Amino acid sequence: MKARSPQDADSRSQTPSAAPHGPRTDGPHPVGGPLVLTFPVTAASPAPTDHELTVVVPAYNESARLPQTLDGLTLYLDQWGIDYRVLVVDDGSSDGTARLVEGRGPRVSAISQPNGGKGSAVRNGMLRATGRVIAFTDADLPYELSALRLGYETIASEQAHVALGARDLADSQVVAQRRFLRSVAHEVFRQLMRLLVSRQVGDTQCGLKIFSRPAAREVFSRCTINGFAFDAEVVYLLHALGLSYCRLPVVLVNEYATTISLSRHALPMLWDVVQMRWRALRGEYATVLLNNALLSAQNPPVASLPPVARPRSAA
Repeated sequence: MKARSPQDADSRSQTPSAAPHGPRTDGPHPVGGPLVLTFPVTAASPAPTDHELTVVVPAYNESARLPQTLDGLTLYLDQWGIDYRVLVVDDGSSDGTARLVEGRGPRVSAISQPNGGKGSAVRNGMLRATGRVIAFTDADLPYELSALRLGYETIASEQAHVALGARDLADSQVVAQRRFLRSVAHEVFRQLMRLLVSRQVGDTQCGLKIFSRPAAREVFSRCTINGFAFDAEVVYLLHALGLSYCRLPVVLVNEYATTISLSRHALPMLWDVVQMRWRALRGEYATVLLNNALLSAQNPPVASLPPVARPRSAA
């Protein structure tokens, strides 16, 4: 049965339905599709959970910014008092990025991979992380970390499977000045994602997303996009799998001065999303939950957040 567009989902809380076909034994990736560096859907059982929160930080040639990011992140997490790990995923850097975690103690580590794109780095980290709750954020720590804590508490209390940072909510703020062209490009891309991916998630590209560990494995074991458009695929899959989610207001405190070039990356990002929709229409995503325990929670709305949404299955 062909996958139905997730924008057909509504925001009412309801029990998701499973797709009528089983998971593919060779993973969800079509023949001739993009290179996938990590686990297929049928990956072996993960290592046991051994701490409360893992924060995954993808990094490519981040030797200038990463030390300050790790200082700020670990200081916040230490003061919070949570049992945490920070996992830096070095995406084939040539500037010694991975070595910057040395001497920071057992809570901070790095893994390295051949250069494959931000999407592949995030996927690698999310599938290797062993926290009860797993988050990823950008290497320049662009958002106030209070949103990370709120997302963790929402998921740890089983009120949602996924928490998505959202810059388009009324309570979100922009403290850092944004360049005009980047703001325009963001709005254009946001409207396109509303048409192609989700009418409910107005900001697919926010670089702060938090998952229960089972939800992270369900989503990222199916991801195929290696580039910057991977966030849109993540949102599509949480709809397709029927995972409950909430949207978190965020405060942007640092403009994402990354290697993204609007002229070089905008069209490839859009093309990646169009290809994703084509694969979905062809039924090439396995959208049966492998971990049925994810469906056990009732996931009531969260008073301090926009209402938790449990979309209909997109399959």
